[in-house]
Amino acid sequence: MKIEDVRCVHACKNTCAMLNESLRKEAAIVRFYESILEDCNLPEVRSFVETTIEERRKSILKIIQKLNEIHARSQVVDGMISSFNNIDG
Repeated sequence: MKIEDVRCVHACKNTCAMLNESLRKEAAIVRFYESILEDCNLPEVRSFVETTIEERRKSILKIIQKLNEIHARSQVVDGMISSFNNIDG
């Protein structure tokens, strides 16, 4: 998939398509580095790849946290909207 294939549609409700795609790609990169690590026996390279994996995992956690924030904010907004729609008069 090329970068041009991923476009923000600005219509996200409970999630973000761009962040979900980023999450998918970061996870794939981690799996790739882990597969390299299985065959690597040079300590200097192993250490570098292990550090890179940890950095990517931190990025994954940040993306997940942001997606959770977006979801929570959307739920709050939905709750506020529904409270206005449920006015008994």
